[in-house]
Formats: sequence, structure tokens, C-alpha cells
Amino acid sequence: MDQITITNLEVFSHHGVFKEENILGQKFLVSVILYAPLAQASNNDDLTKSVNYGDVCHFIKSEMEQNTYKLIETLTEHLARKILIRYPIIEKIRLEVKKPWAPILLPLETVSVVMEREWHTAYLSIGSNLGDKEKNLNRSIDLLNKDDLTRVTKISPFIITKPYGGVEQDDFLNGALEIKTLRTPDELLELIGNIESDLKRVRTIHWGPRTIDLDILLFDTIVMKTEKLAIPHKEMKNREFVLEPLCEIAPHIVHPIYGKNIYQLYQELLSN
Repeated sequence: MDQITITNLEVFSHHGVFKEENILGQKFLVSVILYAPLAQASNNDDLTKSVNYGDVCHFIKSEMEQNTYKLIETLTEHLARKILIRYPIIEKIRLEVKKPWAPILLPLETVSVVMEREWHTAYLSIGSNLGDKEKNLNRSIDLLNKDDLTRVTKISPFIITKPYGGVEQDDFLNGALEIKTLRTPDELLELIGNIESDLKRVRTIHWGPRTIDLDILLFDTIVMKTEKLAIPHKEMKNREFVLEPLCEIAPHIVHPIYGKNIYQLYQELLSN
């Protein structure tokens, strides 16, 4: 991917574990690689299709002067996420913060922290069968968009489906979402849990009725399994109410385990 590089931007600010560092301040050096598609800018000589690196430098300076952190790890994370949020064209960032005068009572040139952060693409299933179902789905989408680290980029049509699991209850309204997020899978799961709590999701009956049900189906090409989270969702290939709306927004996305795209998985399920 195309890159814009800023090397050793000098900023005087007040970050460090020691009180003296917070009061007196010190010089930091910031280097950034911005990954973005720049073909439109280069072909048309159009700054609006690129990243104004001067503006990025002033933004970094402002963020470093207006905040104080004990750890340069926290400072680096803060800057990386803020830059990605402020400049939508940037898809990925590599950011290094150097501390030339680290107070360790030994001679050294610099101490630095390097982080790479990027927008991840995830797909979620969404459903409701209690109360105003469509309102519940739209409310959950609004809450996802209100999170600074998350953007809903595609929404499938909502479909009416029969309940799954044999529990007698009302029909569901189901859909699928594509999101861009700076969160890790675990952080995204936490956000989803907070949204379900906000919409009064109660887990009393397995496969029972619910105001909202949000599940992570896919997250980039990650394959992972922990006590709390499995990606890809282990049952997605067996659930028509998941694959049908997902096929509307991401038919060509390939399942990282089965090596088949969503359309193929959906057709296989229909033929069984």
C-alpha cells in the first residue's frame, strides 16, 4: 500500500512516570508511516485525495501538548488511534515515539515504543424478537456508530426468520452488518456486551427470546478460540438466518477455515 512517512517530528511535552517529567517536560521524537490509497491524489494532483502531512504533524503536536501520560506506550496508542479516526483515508499506521532523555541514570541515545494499528473489517449477525424489533436493531447500529473506534459500513436488509433451537417464541428479525473497527476481537466483544446490556438483553433461556442478539461472525481472516470467543463463529455455516443476510453484503468474503465464500456456504446450506 502507498505510504507517507514523517520522520522525527520534535515535540516538547510532559509525559513520564516521574513527577519532574510531568512538570518540566522534555523533547520527544515522533515518526509515522501512514498507509493510504494515494492513486487518485497522484493521478489528479489533488491534495483532497491525499493526507495533508503538515496537518498531521500539527495534530500530533496538539495531542501531545494537551494530554499527559505516564507511559509512552499509552501515548503511542493514543496518537495512533486518534490519527486513524481523524483521517478516514488512512487505513493503517506505524507510529514510533522516541524519548531521547529517558531518566535511567545510564547513557543511552533514545528509548522508543513502536506500534502498528489499522482498521479491521468484521462481520456481525444481528437479531431481535422482543418489543419493537426493528427499533432494537437500529438502536444497536446507532450505538455501534457512536463508538469512536467503530464504524458500520454496510447493513443488510432485515429478514423475518423462525426461532432456532426449539424454544416456543415469536419470530426473529435478523440482519448482518459489516463494520470497520480499531478494536481487538476481545474489545469488540466487550462493546457488543455493553450494547446488549443497554438494550436490556437478558440471558435466562438458552436460544430463548431476546431484545437484541449480536454475534461476531468474522474478523479479518483471524481464526481464534478462547473461553469467551470463537472466530469465525462456529455455527455460522449451519444457520440460514445468518448466511442469507450476510450473503447480501459480503457474498465473496472467504471463510478462513473452509476456504469457501459466503455465497457458496449459503448455497450448500440451501441444498442440504
